[in-house]
Amino acid sequence: MIKAYKLYTGADGNSHIQTGSVAEAEFNEAVSIRFQESPPHSFFDWHNAPTNQYVITLLGTLEFETRTGETFILKPGEILIATDTTGTAHKWRLINDEPWRRVYVTFDQENQVNFIPDVES
Repeated sequence: MIKAYKLYTGADGNSHIQTGSVAEAEFNEAVSIRFQESPPHSFFDWHNAPTNQYVITLLGTLEFETRTGETFILKPGEILIATDTTGTAHKWRLINDEPWRRVYVTFDQENQVNFIPDVES
């Protein structure tokens, strides 16, 4: 399974993190694709996702944080599913000496998100 993190806006209006994976061999309808690179040691302060999107990390290791203090580390090959287009936002920072190379794949809100949450123990 491919590890994934979902950023979403909860009923409390805050951005939250859910860990899980994406289903393999499943086709999902995409709206657009965009490539981007940020230099080593970059960061992006509080912001919401501009649209619903998968963010596929090719290179770089980042720490994400929500305003409520939830955090996770995103590594190459892992997927971020950003759907917190409203609410209290999140921020990220590169925590290694590599650039962050990534692919953004946007999708319509009406489309089903390819995300399987981890089972809570």
